[in-house]
Amino acid sequence: MDGVSVHVEVPEPLAGRLAAEAARRGVTVEEVAVEALEGVYGPFETTDGGDTLAAFIGCGSSGRHEPFDIAKAPSDLAARKLAHGA
Repeated sequence: MDGVSVHVEVPEPLAGRLAAEAARRGVTVEEVAVEALEGVYGPFETTDGGDTLAAFIGCGSSGRHEPFDIAKAPSDLAARKLAHGA
């Protein structure tokens, strides 16, 4: 796995759970941790070959949980304005 090394201290019980899950699946602790982070923040790579910068922008939590297509957003906004007579 290519990437940046990050040192994160976790409570012992969590470290044990990560290690146990990695051993159960036959993968590294790092792979389990990355998978867990991607579960919260989503994978960094785009699945449609799109711009990785566009995929990164706005990756912080906005409180919205539905998928958001940044390329489709302008047309969606225009349709909503038209529907509301704006």
